[in-house]
Amino acid sequence: MKVMTLSTLQELIRLISHIFFVLVAFWSLQALRTDTFLKKYHVPQARTLYVLLAIAIGYTASNFFVDFILSIQNVLFML
Repeated sequence: MKVMTLSTLQELIRLISHIFFVLVAFWSLQALRTDTFLKKYHVPQARTLYVLLAIAIGYTASNFFVDFILSIQNVLFML
């Protein structure tokens, strides 16, 4: 039986965090009225843009929170 190392656990948490924040970003983007910015009959491009924006925003937010938590751990370790 394999024992989960600390680095494996951190990477698993990072992956779950990325997925969670991408989903939250996608959900949040649904509140925008983008029909005024996008051309008619370009639905596939609009969906692709939504997904790419959700990935970019979610990944950035996830990295911020993961780095913040790691920084707090490092500060507590130094005390």
